[in-house]
Amino acid sequence: MGFWGLAQLGISTVMFLLAAMAAKHWGMAPSLAKLLLTLALYTAGNLIMLRLVREFGMSVSFSLSAVIQLVSVNAVALAFFGERLNALQTTGVVLAIAAVALITLGPYMQRL
Repeated sequence: MGFWGLAQLGISTVMFLLAAMAAKHWGMAPSLAKLLLTLALYTAGNLIMLRLVREFGMSVSFSLSAVIQLVSVNAVALAFFGERLNALQTTGVVLAIAAVALITLGPYMQRL
């Protein structure tokens, strides 16, 4: 994945992160405007992901997106919304990151 692919992945991650934050705000105080904003942001992120899937394949695109979103959404939830993970949940997040890393890097590591 070249620079342009990474840039698109970064932009989609920002869209999904903003959508998650909008969804959290909607969850705390529901309104139609917040719902529409959330849907628009998720739609924009998914449109970018469709382009990535076409260019780089489904497994690579969604695996990388999943782990980046997992880390960034948890960072925002912990830092800005005061949410906390217990030890078991933290272990689950770490294992999910490891799993996606193995899925993504596995084919490349087997060639070595």
